[in-house]
Amino acid sequence: MSINVSELRHPKEKAYGSIMTIAGIICWGIVALILLISIVFGEFANTFLLIFYGVAFWLFSLITRALTRAYMFGHYVMVGPDQFPHLHKMVVEGSAALGLDEAPTTFVYNSNGVMNAMALRLVGRHRYVWLTSALIDADNDDQVRFVVGHELGHHAAGHLDRKSNFLKLPGHFIPLLAPAYSRGRELTCDRVGAMLAGNLAASCSALQMLACGSAKLNQSMNLQSFLAQEKMVPSFAGWLLHIFSHYPRLTRRAEALVEWTREASQQSPQAASIVRRSSQQQLA
Repeated sequence: MSINVSELRHPKEKAYGSIMTIAGIICWGIVALILLISIVFGEFANTFLLIFYGVAFWLFSLITRALTRAYMFGHYVMVGPDQFPHLHKMVVEGSAALGLDEAPTTFVYNSNGVMNAMALRLVGRHRYVWLTSALIDADNDDQVRFVVGHELGHHAAGHLDRKSNFLKLPGHFIPLLAPAYSRGRELTCDRVGAMLAGNLAASCSALQMLACGSAKLNQSMNLQSFLAQEKMVPSFAGWLLHIFSHYPRLTRRAEALVEWTREASQQSPQAASIVRRSSQQQLA
């Protein structure tokens, strides 16, 4: 199975990402112009300050990432062929399906009950995925595959590309733009996760498990009831919470995934197979 992430990219990510890029080009252009004017008119103090702060920020970021990497190898458990091979297989197969040249190094860590997962780049060009112990304990294999696929989606979609993020950096200072862009990226990666999981019901229930967090209740969750909660979110208060959040609310993410998968099933055989498989479960 080969997955083209560009075809799964959410329209909101495309739109807000374009605005972030345009804002970055304009702002960095202004910075370059200020530096040029400072040099031409001999105001080297201003030039030095700008360069100094830029280098200081880069060094602080580098040191932080290096310390995080050192902590990760010393305190987390690295997934591999001989260490949690079923998780390693998910990562390797998912990476191959997404066309990644190398599977991210994956770690499981003790989250003290917090369910989460993360894709990140630290020192160098290597990719990493973190999975919490609570998430592994609560989710079944198809749900974990969705979560792994979601994090791999961040890598495959270029969300952690340093050059692109540097260009978009000024966009983070525009009110509400960065959260909107982040929400679009999450919706894109939910689509990637669902395609790799091959199971819409499991993908939606993985999102529900982030809200529930109980391994004991996993098998008895009712997805239709969870999806119905989206209609109960108060309009104004829900909108207010939404525009300031970097993540769409979980009910909305599940609803958006169902809507997209059923629309995509008309054109994509892979999406159609997800719907057929789920029709035998809770999303009939």
